[in-house]
Amino acid sequence: MIQLLFLVLFAEGALAFLLLVKIGPLRELVIKSLDQLKMGKGPATVKTIAGTMFVILLSSLMSIVKIQNKGAKLGTMSPMDQVLWRTHLLEASLIGFTLFLGFIIDRMHHYLTKLIRLRSNAGSSKEEVEQLQKEKMQLQDKEEKASKELKRLQEEISTLSVNLKKLKSECEQKDKQIETADAHVIALQKQSADLLLEYDRLLEDNQNLQKQAQGYKS
Repeated sequence: MIQLLFLVLFAEGALAFLLLVKIGPLRELVIKSLDQLKMGKGPATVKTIAGTMFVILLSSLMSIVKIQNKGAKLGTMSPMDQVLWRTHLLEASLIGFTLFLGFIIDRMHHYLTKLIRLRSNAGSSKEEVEQLQKEKMQLQDKEEKASKELKRLQEEISTLSVNLKKLKSECEQKDKQIETADAHVIALQKQSADLLLEYDRLLEDNQNLQKQAQGYKS
């Protein structure tokens, strides 16, 4: 029993050392082995073994107390009782250390697993942050391109506005020229009408003069 307890205690010490110190892939192997141990019927089996060892520990403690009480009543302990007392004490100490070390290994495995998950989450969060930064840079580039395009369109609009104003002024000038030309045409038409009237009057005077001249000749 004591040799088995020494063997278990040595194995637990080795597991605790491998969990504490990272030696190549050994820590990952130990963590995966403990993960598999905690799956299925593993936890129930471990609890059963731990409960049995705890009962043995209580039995050893009770035996130690009985031997001490017997020695106190007799005033001394016989060599056989001393051997039994030391054996039970060593057995109880080994069982206690084994249970305590098993509890430490369980907590170490729990926190290491949680730490690995946190690191993986932090890595994925870092990747998400990098992706968001890339998207931000792309959006900034698009915003710069859009602002440049907007400036170009504004310049084109301002140029078109200037050209439109020029065309409006030219149209107004053309309208004024057309109005002036229309007025000039109307004036020429009126002058032509006056000249026609004057021509008719002169023609009539000429005819009258010719008639008078013929009258004098006859």
